This record gives sequence, structure tokens and C-alpha cells, in this order.
Amino acid sequence: MPPAIANAWGRVAGAVRGFSFAQRTLAILAVAVLVLGTVALTAWLTKPTYSPLFSGVSAADANSIVSQLKTDNVPYQLANGGSTILVPDAKVYDERLKAAAAGLPSATTGGYSLLDNMGVTSSEFQQNVTYKRAMEGELAKTIMAMDGVANASVKLAIPEKTVFTSTKTDPTASVFVETTPGAQLGDNQVNAIVHLTSSAVEGLKPANVSVVDAKGNVLSTGGATGSADKQATDYEGRVSADVQAMLDRVLGPGKSTVSLTATMDKTSSDIVKESFKAPAGGAPALNESSSSQKSTGGTGTGAGVLGPDNIAVPNPSTAAGGNSESTQATRNNGVDKTTENTTVPAGILQRQSLSVAVDKGAAGSIDAATLTEMISTAAGVNTARGDTVTVKLVPFSTAAADAAKAALDAARKEADAAATAATWRNIGLGAFGVLVALLALVLYARKNRRQVREIVDLGEKAGPFVQVESLPLTSALPAIPEPVILPAAEESDSGAKRASINALAVADPEKTAALLRSLMDERVTK
Repeated sequence: MPPAIANAWGRVAGAVRGFSFAQRTLAILAVAVLVLGTVALTAWLTKPTYSPLFSGVSAADANSIVSQLKTDNVPYQLANGGSTILVPDAKVYDERLKAAAAGLPSATTGGYSLLDNMGVTSSEFQQNVTYKRAMEGELAKTIMAMDGVANASVKLAIPEKTVFTSTKTDPTASVFVETTPGAQLGDNQVNAIVHLTSSAVEGLKPANVSVVDAKGNVLSTGGATGSADKQATDYEGRVSADVQAMLDRVLGPGKSTVSLTATMDKTSSDIVKESFKAPAGGAPALNESSSSQKSTGGTGTGAGVLGPDNIAVPNPSTAAGGNSESTQATRNNGVDKTTENTTVPAGILQRQSLSVAVDKGAAGSIDAATLTEMISTAAGVNTARGDTVTVKLVPFSTAAADAAKAALDAARKEADAAATAATWRNIGLGAFGVLVALLALVLYARKNRRQVREIVDLGEKAGPFVQVESLPLTSALPAIPEPVILPAAEESDSGAKRASINALAVADPEKTAALLRSLMDERVTK
């Protein structure tokens, strides 16, 4: 071992041997914490990052995929009740390609791939059913690509084409969606599903698309988003918020309260209305026919008509041999006919009742009539429909506000006290840490304080003075005079220098020996 390393190791070993029991315990704990922290950091840095391989797979597909991962010796993790499989990032694409080659996951929606397996001997019925299944699968896959949708299923009811328009029916569709845990579809997303489905099928109207979720809630029916109760709740919340915002701006926050009750029609209906009117003047007739008949009188043998007693009365015209002529004309004029088909969905507003209470002290110079007019306009009140508005100026109770303010003040004081206590605790911990550090430094300094240095001139050319490090003094050693500083002299003063060294050796032999040993160590090191 090189002398420098040996000397350094010796100094470290000597310093460790000089530690007290408490210092050694702290040193061991520090080394243990350092080693454990290094091991934990290394394990965290070397731990692979997992990414989803497949999500929303069935139990059978998950079993097959996990068996493949075990065969390939690839670590994996399961999440979301086993429907999501996680693998390290470096293995995602390789394992996904292997799973696709093996036909996994197999429980996916077919889509237009079903048409690839049709044979040439398929009947027209099989072709129509397969095409409808393919459309349903493609729509389901498209809906599943939306945020918040974990699974989807689409069912189409497409009637057969017929040449009889009176018996023709429109296609309908029903959509089932299962949302991801914690997610909820908004009205915009439901409308997007409705219009996506209706636009993908020929002749399908948005009013004929129904959307339900896994909990059995009707999200859209008859073209209206949500049920009638949900629409009433949404309408009440929207109108109440608009009226409340207006009153808060006029009277101030907390000076008024709004309550709205809306009645929605829960039934849907189809109205067919036919109207007729005469065409404009000069319109040609649809068809026209006429007939004429002539008769000429002869010898007057006509019996005439029967009298009261069933006796024939002679007809003077026929008796005189007269002529008769009759003309008949038939004309069918065109009539304008208008047929209107109206579909009334559920959720039509039938009536609303609005009640507003205003703080009497905040109303000021604004009277109830002015407030009523403003509120009616903001809420869209229609008196012909039966809507009612009630506005009352009443004194508001401040008990709830005072209690809330007191609770807020108490919570604020408690938070301030907790923050102050935490601050003093942190200050105490910091001061304790500083004291421990200072104590450790003082102990270390006392243990490893620099030894007394004495300056002795040995007459060398290296410099004017030489510093000699002496051993620590003890009470057993004799008293040593103050360090003697001998100035550098010329060659003729070497005798005086030797005399000084001899005097030091006689006074303290052990100190002289330590001086010589230190000089030898320094020369060896150099």
C-alpha cells in the first residue's frame, strides 16, 4: 500500500478510535441510512415503467393474454378488476403484435370484417343481416373511441323496403353505453352519439335514436336528451341561475332567492293535419263531362201523369205533339290539399311557476312591480300558457349568515393557530438540529484539536523558521518554557543553534523525540 494511502487510512482509523460510544452509534446509523437510501434509489431507478397492453378485455381474453405473457417470460400487472393488462414499456408493441397474430383479443366487435367471411352461396336474407351486424359493430367501435365510454352496443331496426308509401316505416336505433368508472356522459356527448348514429343509417332520424347507460338511465329518447324529469331539472336550474344572476347584480349578492317549478310534458305524440282550400281563380278542372237528350212529340198518345185517383191525365205538351230537350254537365275542379306531420317529443314546457323573495332592506327605491316585470322578462314567462310570477319584499333573517361567518372566523382562527404551532414546531426542530450539529462539531473539534506547535530554527536553507508539531501536554510532563523563536543566522551561528537544541533535549527528551519523528515523516512523505 502506498505510504500516502497508508497514512490517510491510519489517520481515519485513529479518528474513529477516538470517537466516543455516542459518536460511534451516530456514525453507524448515518452509514446505514446512506446504504439503505442508495439501495432504495437504485431499485426505484431500475424499476421498469408499465403501460397498458390492452384495456377493457373480457375475462377469457385476459386469461389467454396472460398465458402468452407467462410463456414469453414478460412481467405484467392487472388493473381495473383484471380488464386492463400492464406490461413494461419496452415490451408493449412486441406483445401487442404477438397477441394480434394469435387473434387476441377475440371478443372484439366484428364491424365490416364480417363481410369478408361471406360465401357466394349466401342468401339475400343472410347478406342483409350480416350487413346490419357490420354497421352495428362499426358504430359501436366508433362510440367506444369517445372519452368516458368503456363499452358500447348498437342495435338497428331497419324495415324492409316497399313500394307502398302508406305502409312505409322509418328505421330506429337503440344505443347502450357503459362509462368508465367515475365518468359521466354530458348532454353534448349524448347528442353526439345520437347524431352519429342517425347520420350513419339512411333514413334514420335523430328522434328515432334512444340512448341508455349501464345503470338503466335513459340518456336520450325521441330526440330529446334525458327524460322529462331531467329536462325539467335542467330547465329550472338554468332559468333560476339567470334570474339569480340578474338580481345579484341589481340588489347585491345574498339579497334575493329564486325558486322555479317547471312542468314538462312526459308524453310524445305524432300529429297529422290535413287542410283543403279552393284553388286560385282560373285553375283548369281536373275532368269534365256533359250529355244532352232530345225527344220529339208524335200523335199525342202519351198517357200523361196519374191523377189523384190513379187516372191518367193527358199531358198537354205531348198531346199537342211538342218536343223536349235535356242537357247534363259534370265538372270536377281541383282542390288544394295540405298534409302536415308533426312529432311532439317529450319534454315540452307546459307551465312554470316562479317565486322570488327579495330582502326588503336591499330593495331600496325599486318597487315590486318593476322587479316583477324584470323577472318575467328574464325567465320568459308566458301568461297565456298559465305561467305565474310571485315577487315579495320581505326582511331576510341574518342568523344563518352570522352563524356561517362565526364558523368561518373560528375555522380561520384554528387554521392560523395550527399554522403558528407548525411554524414554532419547525423552528424548534431547526434549532434542535443546529444545536446537535454544533455539539457534534465541538466534540469533534475537542477530539481532533490541532496540537501545540513550537517554532525551532534548525538552520536549514528552506526558510527563516521551522514549525514543529509537538505532542499534547499532560500534567505528568515538566513545564516547558515558551516556544523559542530563533532567527535565521549565518553559518557562523551553527554552534548556538546546536546549543539551543541540546538544551531543549535536556529539558524535555520526549518532546525532542516527537519532533524528530515528525521531521522524518515529512521527509518520507515528500
